[in-house]
Amino acid sequence: MPKPSKALFNTATWLEPSARLLMRLLARLPLGLVHRLGAGIGWLLAWLPNRQRRNTLINISLCQPELTARAAVRQRNRCLREFGKTYLEIAHLWQRPSAEVLSLVRDTRGTEGLRRQPGRGLIVLSPHLGAWELAGLYLAAQGPTAIFYKPQKYLDDLILAARKRSGATLAPITARGIRVLVQALERGDYVGILPDQAPRADKGAVFAPLFGIPAYSMLLVNRLARKTGAPVVFLFAERLKGAGAGYRIHCQPAPEAVAAADDRVAAAALNQGIEDCIRVCPEQYLWPYRRFRERPAGLPKFYSGPLADRAALEQVARIREQLDQLQNWPQHSDGVVP
Repeated sequence: MPKPSKALFNTATWLEPSARLLMRLLARLPLGLVHRLGAGIGWLLAWLPNRQRRNTLINISLCQPELTARAAVRQRNRCLREFGKTYLEIAHLWQRPSAEVLSLVRDTRGTEGLRRQPGRGLIVLSPHLGAWELAGLYLAAQGPTAIFYKPQKYLDDLILAARKRSGATLAPITARGIRVLVQALERGDYVGILPDQAPRADKGAVFAPLFGIPAYSMLLVNRLARKTGAPVVFLFAERLKGAGAGYRIHCQPAPEAVAAADDRVAAAALNQGIEDCIRVCPEQYLWPYRRFRERPAGLPKFYSGPLADRAALEQVARIREQLDQLQNWPQHSDGVVP
């Protein structure tokens, strides 16, 4: 009897076609139904023990210490329902016509801050908050835009097509991509960057406080702002209450110190701007992301241990105790522990 082909057991042979089919189906559904389905998936994630559930509770408890344990769990559950909506709505945002997607913007706040300055352009930062794919599409609809982009292992061509359909240029996360961003700013264009991903340890980055917790933070925004003189703003799309109710676009100025000569001052200002955005709709932030995976030497792993809520809260207490004992962590940008 012949042995079954290894391809049958290769995840790549069925994962990507299945994902494409699912996205085509989701894109055909009304957005309100997609949001209800996403909220249901989020409810399951909040009920069943899993890493996203644990990691979300750890992050929320660390970054919002004013919450009681019960309030942090409630916030975690709300966040996971929004998390489900975020990922199911991507099919709608990527595959429906651009004009239809942009018509979902019901309100804008502060968008006069998107005026570009000739010869300097505008650096626009979109954290993983609300519908960040819509924020990128909205930005590209305002004028020539270059978006810093990390190539993906799966669905890369679909992502590229979706993000380019408003005319944006995609700049890969490479030295060549950075040159594309500089040239765009020198032309007076927009440059879009996701500012809240942990950079690689061998790239320009320092530890800076994010809600008082050491977060390994990029210096790219600082370097671009200092080199080109471009102003910096934040842009995000808040999901309005009610399934399929639409979105509100927010534009907020970044703290001036993002262009400071001191790396740690600049990184702290960048994170302060991210915090200001998150406070607008905290349940819509990507709290399941392991933002504090890289950490200064002397701190324990943040995302480890049992999956139960009690264990996660005990882990938070241990991290805080160790953080209190770690003196002057902002002064140390080396000693990164993955």
